[in-house]
Amino acid sequence: MAPLSLRPDGTGIMLQCMSIRLHSEGGAGEVTGSKHVLTVDGARCLIDCGAFQGRREQSERKNRALVPDPESIASVILTHAHFDHCGMLPLLAKRGYRGNFYATPATRDLASVVMMDSAAIQSRDAEYLGKQAAKRGENFDWKPIYEEEDVVKAMGQFVTVSYNRPLPIGDGMRIELFDAGHILGSAICRMSARDRSGRDVSIGFTGDLGRKGKPIIRDPDPIPGVDYLVMEATYGDRRHESTEDAMDRLATVVRETAARGGNIIIPAFAIERTQELVFYFHMLLDQKKIPDIPIYVDSPMAINATSIFMIHPECYDEETHAAFSKHHENPFGFNALHFSSSVADSKRINDLKEPAIIISADGMCEAGRIQHHLMHNISDSRNTILIVGYMADHTLGRRIREGEKEVRIHGDVFKVRARVEEINAFSAHADYQESWEWLDSLDRSRLKKVFLVHGEPSGLSHMELFLRGKGIPAVQVVKYGEVYDL
Repeated sequence: MAPLSLRPDGTGIMLQCMSIRLHSEGGAGEVTGSKHVLTVDGARCLIDCGAFQGRREQSERKNRALVPDPESIASVILTHAHFDHCGMLPLLAKRGYRGNFYATPATRDLASVVMMDSAAIQSRDAEYLGKQAAKRGENFDWKPIYEEEDVVKAMGQFVTVSYNRPLPIGDGMRIELFDAGHILGSAICRMSARDRSGRDVSIGFTGDLGRKGKPIIRDPDPIPGVDYLVMEATYGDRRHESTEDAMDRLATVVRETAARGGNIIIPAFAIERTQELVFYFHMLLDQKKIPDIPIYVDSPMAINATSIFMIHPECYDEETHAAFSKHHENPFGFNALHFSSSVADSKRINDLKEPAIIISADGMCEAGRIQHHLMHNISDSRNTILIVGYMADHTLGRRIREGEKEVRIHGDVFKVRARVEEINAFSAHADYQESWEWLDSLDRSRLKKVFLVHGEPSGLSHMELFLRGKGIPAVQVVKYGEVYDL
């Protein structure tokens, strides 16, 4: 059956009675802003409520729009704590949502850090922009999308759910969470829905699907068979390097840059990527594959997130337990590692005269302390900008990755003279072959259709053709504004 169109207010045009339906309010045809809606007999369940990232004005408009009629949402499932999946939960609560946010314990803890950090950044931006406008004699009426008190309110609505613990969340709806292997606490949600006619439908939501063999966290879990699967396609047209090759390349980049007397600047997401890099540098130092130069983690959110990693060893894989836990050694602490919490600490890093490794957020270079480190280092040919994660379209990180010779940061133009290197094996997202290997491990005897989300058009198109070539007969790239009958 052809998909339905959505009215501008987001409600479906009912051509005929449809008791179980799916549509997306974000993360369809794009990588950020994940918001997928499952409707069962009129009751709406929201899977993720993430923030859009990219062009500032467009992201601001989309984030403020949110989801139509939030008061009518019955429940919310949060697959993991990345900003593009959890970032608008406080606004949802602020706009009248009174139900539960279901998530794993680690996701709840990390989401608190992410959302509070976002509120603090918005508050600082409002103060700074207000002062700048006053200097120009202009009126200024921009307000944060949400504030810290809204985050506190949202945190009171969390209900934590451990992996492999089926839980009813409303009439005719039951969820079970499985480890997605993406970041600490990330989950694949398997939902069972029953409509008034007694028809049962099972739907799997991968959230962001992780990869096998990543450090610290476990491999993605298989899930029981489903009728429909909503699957991410961030790397739907790309393959990753092997972890072993990546470790060698990481060591080479560090050695060569240090030999030039330069710094290694690494834009990294505060959650998962930073902790993974710290883990790798710990291993490389122990193996004496890199020189003993200082390593700075310059991100208050990353420091807080690292503390949360330390109190959730139940999410560690066996290798991490074997390498560190059994010997009571902290995988996130060693002599060369320094955490910079204050602004003064951050500024002192840029006064260093000797080579150093600087890991700082935001991972896409759109905000945060990484921008200041880029301003101080990007025009020096001795330095290296090391890209280790996905850079969304229209972000500063994407422009650097694509080789632009000049970039604008905080209104000033900087020549890009530093070397730009990329190691995509550190991505926490499965590539298209890894996604297929996970899908191929499932019981697909009842699978009717795979819906593709969370990808740019080229990745989604390639992933669709790839899965069809693997024998998946029904693959649908989800489009914003369309409702799909299940």
